[in-house]
Amino acid sequence: MFALVDCNNFYASCERVFNPNLQGIPIAILSNNDGCVISRSDEAKIIGLPMGAPIFKWENFCKANQIQVLSSNYPLYGDMSSRVMTLLKQFTPDVEVYSIDEAFLEFKGFNHYDFDDYGNEMRVRILKWTGIPTCVGVAPTKALSKVANKVARKFPDETKGVYVIDSEDKRIKALKWIKIGDVWGIGRGLQKRLKAKGCKTAYDFTQLSDDWVRKTFSITEWKLKKDLEGNSKILLDEPKNKRAIATTRSFEYTYSDIEDIKERISTFASSCAEKLRKQGSSCHMIIVILSSDRHKKDLEQHRASKSVSLSYPTNSSLIISNCAVSAVMSIFKTGIKYKRAGVIVTGLVPTDNHQLHLFDSENPKHQPLMKSIDRMNTKYKSHKVKLGSQDLKRTWKMRQERLSPKYTTNINDIIVVK
Repeated sequence: MFALVDCNNFYASCERVFNPNLQGIPIAILSNNDGCVISRSDEAKIIGLPMGAPIFKWENFCKANQIQVLSSNYPLYGDMSSRVMTLLKQFTPDVEVYSIDEAFLEFKGFNHYDFDDYGNEMRVRILKWTGIPTCVGVAPTKALSKVANKVARKFPDETKGVYVIDSEDKRIKALKWIKIGDVWGIGRGLQKRLKAKGCKTAYDFTQLSDDWVRKTFSITEWKLKKDLEGNSKILLDEPKNKRAIATTRSFEYTYSDIEDIKERISTFASSCAEKLRKQGSSCHMIIVILSSDRHKKDLEQHRASKSVSLSYPTNSSLIISNCAVSAVMSIFKTGIKYKRAGVIVTGLVPTDNHQLHLFDSENPKHQPLMKSIDRMNTKYKSHKVKLGSQDLKRTWKMRQERLSPKYTTNINDIIVVK
């Protein structure tokens, strides 16, 4: 059996854990730089605040409906997510963290368990230990567990937040209820093609012939169909190293000074290098992108990228930062107001097993230096050690005018009980 555990309105729930005054109040969470709505509480959804709404257009609507608008607090959300995922591993060792607020669980050898009780035990423990409400869907396959979770989320009073598809009648009833566009793994393009074939529900999709699905689509869609039929074909994903690592951000404001942009690129490059070291990889290529604000049509636009190939693989912040800064200087145009930039490292190879270069190699002092920097930053949790080309006061420069405290990751923001 598989389970999908999903945190309800995760970002809003994290805020409510430490600020109980937000309970029952409509909440909207904004994207980086307080741009648009990326998460809403159920109360905000009922009022009619749409996902992706630009806040400058909906500011008056939010004030009129007393919607609490907050900046995204990713350190808090990431820490709370880690706590939830750690708790889930108490129920089974086979856990696939699917996103920041949901995870798949596989139950091997749990043949005689009552999954209604077990799912409820998971919900109670997570709520008690973290304060985060969840819904649990249990079924014989991953795709069906997604369907079961949607049922639990849609009918909380009837299901008590847990729904188990453990019979053929339940499976068929659930598949006839869920629309084809709401099925996990079916995007807009596939949805249109299936609707043209007469598929309105997930059940209709399972009634198509295997041969037609294989010929018309790919093995992925065939596996999804079999999963929905109750034949497990989609397995838990094993943790894999990334093939490329990117750090891209919108700036707090538009920048036209090359010195400001060089500082941002240096910070992005250092972040990529740190991620490389964390997964034990090194890169052969660095790509730098720089673009103006495409929404401001009245300003001159410019978008460019630059690739830098290295003769030897590296994960040194010093080398990657220097290369990235040199690249951005070559594509920068005077007079352009830039809004977004990024650094991508690719051509990844294992740091401890790669082809050496006969005439060129990394400075042997870099690796012990990087280890010392990572160890100190891990210990003090706030990137105390940085390159001289970085802003020593901030890692990410974003507009976050409605930011709540970092209750669990900053010692100065810990709640004091009087």
